[in-house]
Amino acid sequence: MRVTILGTGAIAGAHAEAITGLADHGVDAVLAHAVDIDAARAEEFARKHGAAAHGTDLAGVLADTDVLHVCTPPGAHVVATVAALEAGVHVVVEKPATLSLAELDRIAEAEAGSAATFTQVVQHRFGHGLRQLRRLLDDGALGRPLVATCDTLWFRAPEYFEVPWRGRWDTEGGGPTMGHGIHQFDLLLAVLGPWSEVTAMAGRLARHVDTEDVSMAIVRFASGAMATITNSLLSPRETSSLRFDTEAATVELSHLYGYSDADWTFTPAQGRDDVGPLWQPDPAALPSGHLAQLVPTYRAFVAGEAPPVTVHDVRGTLELVAAIYRSAFTGAVVRAGEIGPGDPFHGSMRGTGPAWAPVKDLGAAPR
Repeated sequence: MRVTILGTGAIAGAHAEAITGLADHGVDAVLAHAVDIDAARAEEFARKHGAAAHGTDLAGVLADTDVLHVCTPPGAHVVATVAALEAGVHVVVEKPATLSLAELDRIAEAEAGSAATFTQVVQHRFGHGLRQLRRLLDDGALGRPLVATCDTLWFRAPEYFEVPWRGRWDTEGGGPTMGHGIHQFDLLLAVLGPWSEVTAMAGRLARHVDTEDVSMAIVRFASGAMATITNSLLSPRETSSLRFDTEAATVELSHLYGYSDADWTFTPAQGRDDVGPLWQPDPAALPSGHLAQLVPTYRAFVAGEAPPVTVHDVRGTLELVAAIYRSAFTGAVVRAGEIGPGDPFHGSMRGTGPAWAPVKDLGAAPR
């Protein structure tokens, strides 16, 4: 598989290292091209990661590409993805895949007319602990999931937002709900399944941005389970944590940007010591990360099968993002399936807009 990486900023390095690591798992892939609007940066990236060629023109290398990894800022994802799919090239996109549900629906339409497939990076779905929890729930060994919490409590100093595309609806798509917490509540959905309704609030409390810097939501799932979600960029002690309370046990994950089996805690319910032995670490398992996702993804590409994360999976998570914003900005409960073409939150996560003023109307950043 000949691979092109589009966008050679920080996250592209994780993609390049994972592509190199595929060989250890029986997948034959080579980084053929590095493409960036900055020619010097593309050249430096190619030299560092062993890409055979580099340049600034994506269209010129698609004919020599089997898989395109899109690592640009989110605002550039949809055009590159659609172009690749129309050229019959598989696409792996960094999160968030698009700035809106409308853009994702455009990608789904392009994929439907292509021999190639699309997937988004949600690498935490592929850690051993998550896969083990999902299997135990599917087998009924832990009973029904009942209550969950999902917290992305991160810290981004004001300087972080000096990068021009950050903190803006038109280029980043949203704040921590869209660009940071999405990894954790994607895990929540991977465990609990489809969501049915959400009530939320959001605020711009401390950062000089157009988007929110914190949001909170209460979510009911189709199964009846209930969960809380917090997404913050204002939390000095950073942590990413999830807790699942089932009929038979509490299962907890505490990490920051990636986890191994050591980051999970399993606590049987009173009188349910029988379930304790069911939770077993796997020392040979890959930690959650890009390689853990790319191994089964590339195997699916080679076999002509759907990747383990489909556009349908991506849409369920992105629809929850849109619902959180819609509930936060309108004060209404939002139910799954309500946000479709014609809804302001289908075309933009900003939708009808938050109560606070755009940054350009605020003057100097608050101290």
